Amino acid sequence: MSYSHIPRRSISRVSFRESVPLNAHRLPPELWLLILREAATPAYDPLDTSQELSFLDSPAFRQADYRACMRTKRKLTLVSKAWHTMSEPLLYEFVWISRAAQAKALAHTLLLQEMARGATCGRFIRRLHIQTSVLERCPPADLRTIVSYSPQLTIFTDHQSIQRNRYEEPDPRCSPEKIFSLLAHPNNKLRKLSWTTYDDTPFHLDMSPLLSRPTIHLEYLELSSCSPNFSALLPQAVRAVSIPNLKALKVSLDNVTFAVLAKWDMPLLTNLSVVSADYSYAGPGFAAFFEQHGAKIRQLELGHSSSLVEEYVLARPHHAASHQPIRLAEWCPNLREFICSADAEWHWQTPDWIAPHVLLPTHPTLEFIGIRDIDARLRNDAALPWATSTADDAPFFPLLEQMGSLLRKEAFPRLRYVRDLSEESHRMRARRPESRVVSFWGKVIKRCSVRGVWLEDYMGVNVTLRALKRASLNL
Repeated sequence: MSYSHIPRRSISRVSFRESVPLNAHRLPPELWLLILREAATPAYDPLDTSQELSFLDSPAFRQADYRACMRTKRKLTLVSKAWHTMSEPLLYEFVWISRAAQAKALAHTLLLQEMARGATCGRFIRRLHIQTSVLERCPPADLRTIVSYSPQLTIFTDHQSIQRNRYEEPDPRCSPEKIFSLLAHPNNKLRKLSWTTYDDTPFHLDMSPLLSRPTIHLEYLELSSCSPNFSALLPQAVRAVSIPNLKALKVSLDNVTFAVLAKWDMPLLTNLSVVSADYSYAGPGFAAFFEQHGAKIRQLELGHSSSLVEEYVLARPHHAASHQPIRLAEWCPNLREFICSADAEWHWQTPDWIAPHVLLPTHPTLEFIGIRDIDARLRNDAALPWATSTADDAPFFPLLEQMGSLLRKEAFPRLRYVRDLSEESHRMRARRPESRVVSFWGKVIKRCSVRGVWLEDYMGVNVTLRALKRASLNL
């Protein structure tokens, strides 16, 4: 039969109502919301904080993923009026601000909605992530508006992305204490908080509205400072604070900060990351913190391992006399996982080997060591003026010796896993690697095999000689 004999209605576009089974229209909105979320959200749930409590986890949700997810959500809202209503909570549940104009546009939208209908889409915001460039920082007034209309936040992260003008009197309505008062809304159940201090006010004073709540749900807390003149603080003036559910803590190294945190009650704390390095390692606040909380720590990350940390104390006997000795292995007897940087310096007192960190040369119970920045070391060492041959892995000799020092049985007798935490390093090794990169990793794998230690990539997959040889076939 030719197509000319087919009735016109049979080849016309079938309406959406006719194409969907009758029972589908009777599904409750809650079930439709789950279906739409499954269609729009990737396997990684951006509202699940449990996936980010370990510092070994790589950022699973990147800005490119967020933009792709938002494009899908926007398309769902354009299907029909019914889908627009059901998709609106999805559209606003995770807000990522990467430019000042985005913060201003969202604040303006919330204000207009409040004036027009007395309710805003801010009630759907569960996660607010602010990460901008230096020249695109979010205005404090816009942040205050957004937070004031977001009474059900679960995650709030500010990565040094709020504007501060040191030459103007700050607006008290946009002060850090005021923002924390809004974050302490009774409906908010913050589980993850990343906070940056921009002035000289001690962070715990700004956070007092939140920390004074009788029940606090925080599981992850990250504290950093942009102030070059952090004011001195007497630890005696700090009152005890209880955060009963806190499991992971990430801080920039500062002796005053550790003196404050030493007095906090954090019974479930197991993961600690210290992201910067200066001479405060030898301060009394650092020692007080680990003497109080070190026995609970199972996972520890320390930043750049500089030989200057110890030389600073040794070169100033009068300074060293006022500081306690650093006994990190003794303070953390139950440590299982340690994260360090490949950018470690050769210390003059032990020129025959390079410890993973000057503060932790040995540990009796350590089972896992993760290493960051291996990709940077490979690139920088390969770019040395005398590293001219692409077939000779001699420029990687210091890094190879550092990897070998991790495998010393007398230093870490229970070590079982060494993980390269760099995603870029994995690409350098697995996708058309240079011959000297293949040679370097082949030597590392052989040393690990002799020691009985598994070498892993950033995803926790074993790196084997067979996989390395398979990648080298592309040379």
